[in-house]
Amino acid sequence: MTMAERALRGTRLGATSYENDRNTDLAPRQEVDYTCTKGHRFTVTLAAEAEVPMTWECRNCGATALRVDGELPQAKKGKPPRTHWDMLMERRTVEDLEEVLAERLEILRAGRRRTA
Repeated sequence: MTMAERALRGTRLGATSYENDRNTDLAPRQEVDYTCTKGHRFTVTLAAEAEVPMTWECRNCGATALRVDGELPQAKKGKPPRTHWDMLMERRTVEDLEEVLAERLEILRAGRRRTA
């Protein structure tokens, strides 16, 4: 085994860059502090021109963390979920439903009379 083969053993090609950061200009960055409800505090590095979110997922426990200098975002008002009854009432009136019920009950009663 040659020395070159021993040097590459244990590394995956493309997995690690062997270049260094000398003589390169990094993009401007900002660090934002977050604190979760369980008290974990951590810092996230973002691009300087990036819009900073008010919440971030905690790295330790997965809970929602709030920006240290921020306030909770306002909850969005959502529509209440539509039930089957709501959707039915969009298509039919109560009178229509009573008529359909009466027809079905008559069919059921007629079937019982035949079997009895």
